[in-house]
Amino acid sequence: MRPLTLLFAFAVSCASSFSASAQEAGKVTTFGLDNGMDVVVIEDHRAPVVVHMVWYRAGSADEQPGVSGVAHFLEHLLFKGTDTLEPGEFSATVAANGGSDNAFTSYDTTAYHQRVAADRLGLMMKMEADRMVNLRLSEADILTEREVIIEERNQRVENSPGALFREQKDAALYLNHPYGTPIIGWRHEMEQLDLDDALAYYGEFYAPNNAILIVAGDVTPDEVRALAEEHYVPIPPNPDLQPRSRPTEPTHLSERRMTFHDPRVSQPYLTRSYIAPARTSGAQEEAAALSMLAQVLAGGQTSVLTQKLQFDSRKAVYTDAYYDDTSMDVSNFTLVMVPTPGVSLEEGEAALDAVLAELIETGVDADQLERIKFQIKASHIYALDNPNSIARRYGNALTTGLTVQDVQDWPEVLQAVTGDDIIAAAKKVFDRRQSVTGYLMGPKEPTRPQEVTQ
Repeated sequence: MRPLTLLFAFAVSCASSFSASAQEAGKVTTFGLDNGMDVVVIEDHRAPVVVHMVWYRAGSADEQPGVSGVAHFLEHLLFKGTDTLEPGEFSATVAANGGSDNAFTSYDTTAYHQRVAADRLGLMMKMEADRMVNLRLSEADILTEREVIIEERNQRVENSPGALFREQKDAALYLNHPYGTPIIGWRHEMEQLDLDDALAYYGEFYAPNNAILIVAGDVTPDEVRALAEEHYVPIPPNPDLQPRSRPTEPTHLSERRMTFHDPRVSQPYLTRSYIAPARTSGAQEEAAALSMLAQVLAGGQTSVLTQKLQFDSRKAVYTDAYYDDTSMDVSNFTLVMVPTPGVSLEEGEAALDAVLAELIETGVDADQLERIKFQIKASHIYALDNPNSIARRYGNALTTGLTVQDVQDWPEVLQAVTGDDIIAAAKKVFDRRQSVTGYLMGPKEPTRPQEVTQ
């Protein structure tokens, strides 16, 4: 090994003797407010900056049928006015105080966040608490912002064959669960969203007893508690808030296949998505094995798909594999392959299946698994340098049914995964009956008329 490589390995080895999760746990404090709001404080006093986040346990998968996209629509509308703020004043105030702000919607959560100087934290809480309960919308706001989200769909989905393809694939993968409905919404339903739809979702889910406050940076738990009690505690909880309940997936009995033709496609490729178990609180081992399986298959230049399909057989120019470990309900495991020019999608799929079969037959290479674990350990240590990244990990976990302990245990759970665990997970998940295989292709060849003989 070269000296720098040795130095890196030694540094990681020394740091890991006091594990990354233990270091992180020492920075994290949790408590609850009287109105049911949960609070997580992540201390990092190296710079006088804080990240302030409010996460709601509600996303697009919590929408009522027929109003797809309303969760994301409401996220946009929260930047309109309140009783005390004019439309656009929230973000303008953050910017005037030298900060930045944004928001995002996923299947399982909606989150609003700001990054500001530490002495502006109280102002952020004051404004965020205000729009949690005092949102004021007009019909003009609805019409204007509805056009904005439709244009966003045009740019992100309609203008992208790959996005349209993934949208159709997800709809085929989930037979009954709302994960089959796009977060941004189906266009024909987005066009009908109105004021009542937005206010119904707001009234049901935007309440302190359905929210998690996460503050990361140059603060102490006592400071956060005092400010939270001043700004958030006066907001009453929603007494009618119901436990999250969604349709569940039935047993999948048949493989599904789809082809998607689009004249804009210049490089055809194939994907296969399998239904997979979600990460479960207190029992994260299976999810960890699936996360490691994705790394074994496509986690760098020494990964199985890269070596076998790109370097050895030259059947592919790109391969990927990923497992969603932040899903509240049933998750998915996806494979991607872009064949080399001259290799058909059918040939590429056959080569992909052969590699998967070989992996299950021969098992995981022990040296490769150790390299992956070393890289994961290093990435967790480096992640301690980024309060925003840590805050997002806790927010994603806590809004999808996991606990603070689950987040802190996760690095060790990953390190404990064995090659046998990975193969057992692969055998369980790689069941074609619970999969959708899709081909994204260029324009469909016109059918030639048959010659008629006399």
